[in-house]
Amino acid sequence: MDGRDLDKLVEKALSVHRNSYAPYSNVHVAAAVEAEDGTIYTGVNVENASYGLTICAERAAIAAMVAAGRRRVVKIAIVADTPEPLPPCGACRQVLAEFGSRDTLVVSVSTVTKESRVWRLGELLPYAFTVEHIRENRGSDAAP
Repeated sequence: MDGRDLDKLVEKALSVHRNSYAPYSNVHVAAAVEAEDGTIYTGVNVENASYGLTICAERAAIAAMVAAGRRRVVKIAIVADTPEPLPPCGACRQVLAEFGSRDTLVVSVSTVTKESRVWRLGELLPYAFTVEHIRENRGSDAAP
């Protein structure tokens, strides 16, 4: 994979980073996902006083991708104003598993130190729960 591809994805995430709404944690996060057709979608974290209603940047970007009719994440860039690159939370990892694969590339960059880290989704979520688990238990005609 060409490093310039990752740089472009990181730049897209950085372009919306300032739009993050994080008055409670003060941790601003943005994400950019690249769909299978090369289109890039962005999202930011949107916190809520009722913490359980907070939306992560990764899931916001994936929701934008799905709203546009795309269904496959090839790679994702995450930027956060944390001292170390921030990996996706467990919920985001599971959503990435729904729309990506074990080989989906995940890159994270700290806006504080400029340090970056790259993983494959399979490293972050080695035993992802997938549609195959449902189909095994309900038959091959199970949704989606």
